[in-house]
Amino acid sequence: MSTKLLNRPDVLGVLFHPREDFGLLRPDAHMVEIELDDEVDVGGRLYPAAPDAPVILYYHGNGEIAADYDDLSEFYVHLGITLLVMDYRGYGASGGHPTAENLVGDAMVVFNALDRVLSAHGLNPAQVYVMGRSLGSVPAIETALHAGDRLAGLIIESGFFDTFGLLARLGVRVARADEQQEGFGNAFKMEHITTRTLILHGADDFLIPPSDGQELHRRCAAADKHLVLIPGAGHNDIMITGMSDYFAAIRDFVLAKN
Repeated sequence: MSTKLLNRPDVLGVLFHPREDFGLLRPDAHMVEIELDDEVDVGGRLYPAAPDAPVILYYHGNGEIAADYDDLSEFYVHLGITLLVMDYRGYGASGGHPTAENLVGDAMVVFNALDRVLSAHGLNPAQVYVMGRSLGSVPAIETALHAGDRLAGLIIESGFFDTFGLLARLGVRVARADEQQEGFGNAFKMEHITTRTLILHGADDFLIPPSDGQELHRRCAAADKHLVLIPGAGHNDIMITGMSDYFAAIRDFVLAKN
């Protein structure tokens, strides 16, 4: 993957909208830090369920931070799922600056540090899942591509298959770009992913249309794959508008193996 086009200032300006962590923390949550290969630390928030509960490693959207999930984490914990929401470089309490290259390259570094992070908080899950929302589909898919059978499943919510189509909808047109070589290549990576996969998408999402989710599902090489379109849900209200269907799908997918 060449990141030359994706690291153009106009592209970075629409891909990433970092914010600082506002500092408050739920009493039942923990701040985590993971040191990357170049000695930059990225932060996250860990919301534990039972010590042996399955874990979802969660990557959020481009305008969100881990702290935004303080309230939503309750739904996961109530289901008996531990949630670890990781920030990108420059987001929340993380150091550095977000780039397309780091978004991809940091994914496996974080995954490989997961056992240490969880054991430090007394957690020993039998199953680990990775989930990515919107821009977070990039590190989630990258993790599933390389983690193999160390991962119990992949969940993609409001994910995209065409980087440059998304950029055009965000107001930046990149002429004559090759998705596989110069984009994130989500759809091409899905062709090599055999991990159990769940894809959630709002049926009324106009930023990343449901056809993107359908294409990711079609390309996915997993024998066990599921696509759930949430009626009436857009890009930013899918968890609220379709709350019942959304969390039922996650519950059935994750807890079916427990």
